[in-house]
Amino acid sequence: MSKRVAVVTGGIGGLGTEICKSLARAGRTVIAADLGARAERVAEFQREVDGLDVRFEAANVGDFDACGALVRKLEAEHGTLDILVNAAGITRDTTLRKMERTDWDAVLNINLDGVFNMCRYAVDGMLARGFGRIVNISSVNGQTGQFGQTNYSAAKAGMHGFTMALAREVARKGVTVNSVSPGYCETAMVMAVPEEVRTKIIDSVPVGRLGKPSEIARTVEFLTADEAGFITGANIPVNGGLFMSF
Repeated sequence: MSKRVAVVTGGIGGLGTEICKSLARAGRTVIAADLGARAERVAEFQREVDGLDVRFEAANVGDFDACGALVRKLEAEHGTLDILVNAAGITRDTTLRKMERTDWDAVLNINLDGVFNMCRYAVDGMLARGFGRIVNISSVNGQTGQFGQTNYSAAKAGMHGFTMALAREVARKGVTVNSVSPGYCETAMVMAVPEEVRTKIIDSVPVGRLGKPSEIARTVEFLTADEAGFITGANIPVNGGLFMSF
């Protein structure tokens, strides 16, 4: 059997990079789809994945037509697109009373519309081939809400509703759809938080530390395995016990 082909949106970000590396080490051909404007970061990413079957592809997940062009290109080049990981995400944090419409639109466009845009084009080929793995990277804040993040929390909560609905639509065709909800991890965004705030965050986490991006990536790798075909419509929390529910 030929290698499974995976695309990871937000692929050059902190979580995205680790997901790309984990999938490649598991024997997949990986395409990291992300904005190409940050030339220095793209070059750094390419050094980080040197020796692995990973390449970069410039893409804007907020652009419906561009997502279609990306999927068609990858299927033409590889003959298949087996795994889709929607990890692209942005924040525009402020309280609702101060939030501009542009702050709301930007976060929903990338974090939620981007999931629709990619899945809308990728799912047809998966159904036709009788195999697919879709993993949507949500957030603990989509489960609990977070002060100053009505836009982000809404998008991440909506992502899992989307996940469950799509999972029902494609379950009989060999395609699984799941979401992963990370807690606070050692990413550039979290490490940029003032140290005193970060200390309070760590104190609130039962395991007493931030998560590692590799721990999120390991969960994604598991969900995208051929052998994970009986897990669908699930949300897997990877948050150190920060939020527990029935």
